[in-house]
Amino acid sequence: MVIDLGPPDRRTALKARHRRAILDAAQQLIADGTRFSVDQLAERADVSRRTIFNHFASIDDVVTTACTEVLGVVIESFRAQVSARPFEPGSRAEMFETVAAALRATDVPSTIAFLWQALGGFGVDDPRPQQIFQATFSRTTADLARELAERNAGRDPLEAELLVSSLMHGTEVIAHHWIAATGATTDEPARALWSELLDRLVDNIRTGY
Repeated sequence: MVIDLGPPDRRTALKARHRRAILDAAQQLIADGTRFSVDQLAERADVSRRTIFNHFASIDDVVTTACTEVLGVVIESFRAQVSARPFEPGSRAEMFETVAAALRATDVPSTIAFLWQALGGFGVDDPRPQQIFQATFSRTTADLARELAERNAGRDPLEAELLVSSLMHGTEVIAHHWIAATGATTDEPARALWSELLDRLVDNIRTGY
């Protein structure tokens, strides 16, 4: 007996709705400061456990994907930076300055504070939050490098990957210094410190470009 699941486009749309519902539910639970189980996530998303694992490898994969969407504001800022420019390959220095400008134009402190608080901080007795934080930056780096390579199709994609990796890994490094110094608060002194750290990062990397 063959079960008709409907046209392929309907199945695709249903899968997309389920994935979106899972991520929306995860972001709500994260924002609530809840360290949730698969059952709690399934209940909030109104899907089955099996549906969750049809889309994600684990709870950590769900959390990382949800956090990556939050950090994706950097990519949106990058798109805004290049939207008014001609669609043509830029020099390596121009690519660097575009990504650096996107980082400067993005409210990264609020994003970092959200991630840190949502993950419950970084305790020495629990490596999971730190691992998710690193995975979030890694995924965002890959997405941004792909965007930069597509925007500069005439250049070696490796250049885009190396450039973005340098800036985004550096951003992750200064994020830890910033959290340690501010406790992930986002008042004016904390934001001033972030700007100072970001300037140091950009200036140091620019020397190599």
